[in-house]
Amino acid sequence: MGVAQRLIIQLRQPGHTYALLVCFAGAILFVTINKLPFLSYSLSEWIMIYAMVASVVILEHFMFQLPPEGNRQSMDSSVYLAALFAFGGSFSLTILLMGTFILMLHKREVKWWKHLLNFSIYTFMISCASITFYLLGGKVGSFNIQYLHAYVIALAVYFIVNCLFVGFYYFLLYKGKLYQIIKTILTDVVFAYFSTLLLSIVLLILIVSSRLFGLFLLLAVGMLLSHGFRQLFKMYNEMSEKANTDQRTGLYSHSYFEEKLDEYMKQAREKEEPLSLAMLDLDDFKKYNDAYGHPQGDRLLGFFGRIVKEECEPHQLFVARYGGEEFSVIMPGFTKDRAKEFVDRLRKKINDTPFEGVDIFPHGCISFSAGVMEVNKDTYDKSQLIDWADRALYVAKSKGKNTVMIYGVENHLPQSLEQDINEIEQHIKIFLSKDVYTFKHSKRVFSYAVDMAEVLNLNEEDRRLLVLGALIHDIGKLEIPRDILNKKSKLTNEEWEIVKKHVLWGKEIVMVTEKYKDLVPLVELHHERFDGKGYPHGLKNNEIPRLARLLCIIDSFDAMTTERPYQETKSFEEALNELKRCTGSQFDPELVGYFIQYIEDKMFISES
Repeated sequence: MGVAQRLIIQLRQPGHTYALLVCFAGAILFVTINKLPFLSYSLSEWIMIYAMVASVVILEHFMFQLPPEGNRQSMDSSVYLAALFAFGGSFSLTILLMGTFILMLHKREVKWWKHLLNFSIYTFMISCASITFYLLGGKVGSFNIQYLHAYVIALAVYFIVNCLFVGFYYFLLYKGKLYQIIKTILTDVVFAYFSTLLLSIVLLILIVSSRLFGLFLLLAVGMLLSHGFRQLFKMYNEMSEKANTDQRTGLYSHSYFEEKLDEYMKQAREKEEPLSLAMLDLDDFKKYNDAYGHPQGDRLLGFFGRIVKEECEPHQLFVARYGGEEFSVIMPGFTKDRAKEFVDRLRKKINDTPFEGVDIFPHGCISFSAGVMEVNKDTYDKSQLIDWADRALYVAKSKGKNTVMIYGVENHLPQSLEQDINEIEQHIKIFLSKDVYTFKHSKRVFSYAVDMAEVLNLNEEDRRLLVLGALIHDIGKLEIPRDILNKKSKLTNEEWEIVKKHVLWGKEIVMVTEKYKDLVPLVELHHERFDGKGYPHGLKNNEIPRLARLLCIIDSFDAMTTERPYQETKSFEEALNELKRCTGSQFDPELVGYFIQYIEDKMFISES
């Protein structure tokens, strides 16, 4: 592969293109501002330059870590700013140039372009701070309290320019929201930067009064502060690691798993990459605990955790103890089939690994059951993903244990849909005393949902979710005052805002019953619009689960074609025209097509 071709491949990466542009712009800015002033420097000025360059190199050696991950900081900024305030921007840029050259020779393990990128960013920081200082009337030389505002604003500009350059680089590297990344940098590093920048004022005063001795004193203080920050960050990491680790197994804790699952799901959506979750449960662990006691049971948990961790780490999988004898594995880049294959290999390795007392187990070895779920366009949030993986785990348990099941693919959950329907119907009968319309509306939407499940040939689990979700979707209206529900005239803005809250109230009601928490997306999201203008979250397109998009169509059609207090009734033809008009805006174009065809077929049959 030629040099030009390799260069083109590198430039296709946004981070590399950004670095090249910054380096190019930084070089132009340096040449523009620093017009060879060193030709006129005196011997004493050269001595000061050499001393400051040495200080920069030493402070660079005492660099410390700052958030976000990979961002490092040294106290060298205090030297550059002090030089700027004492001798001018060109003087400071000369120190930067010589310091960068020495560091390139000394730190050869760092790629040359990273040195140039660092040089260019510092050039912008120093130049912007220098221009700000001069525009605000600041005078180089000794510290003058009269120009305090110039010093403070110049320091702020220096800091902000750094945050913008670093923040945009991490934005290109890791995506996410630029505003959030810069906000994180600002909030997490402001104290360290404030200390660094304040030192520049101290150094300015010391240089003016004591010259090299003052620089030596500042260097000593800077080294001590850098060492202090390094120790503080080390202690923070240790405490964070301890807080995020389950002490019994050495794996990550449940709370940290929940936090990281959000991040992994967000990354998977942004990068459009597969992501799977596996839930693992040690088979018959209680029997082992009862036979050998909790201390030995804890040793088994730790043993199991170590094996799982050893197998998962080479693949950069995130392993956590979910609770009790249940474990979770976040699998970025894994499809459900690849995830099942991996977990099956892990299961066999566990089976073949001896451990004291395993003869008590039915399989004569350590075994676990597992459920696997892959994130897809219908995955609403992490709780839904966990619940579905757990359901697949439940199936694996019901099939004799020591097996792995994929949610919604191999075997469906052994649940009686008829029994669930009867149970939910009892819940919504309370509407009979408060709002007969909502009760009848729920029953009609349920009926449409049963038919649409057939039309779309949904699998057993999706059929269950759609039918039960349709039946209970308006349960939150129980919280709406009776006078608003039955109001004959048009609702006021305040009353309409109360009505809109029924989806969130419904979510809270459904969440109380563990058995039906998988219905939450349909209850909470059936008023989201395809174009993102719905409520409560303003989700759009595939951000809304497919069944919730379908329920929105069914719910809207029934609302249009039946008499309700504050809305005129439409005929079926008028309602179908409204569905067609709102296709692509309010309604999913594909699903609304299926529903329109279903209604038209139904109308044709009734007419004939």
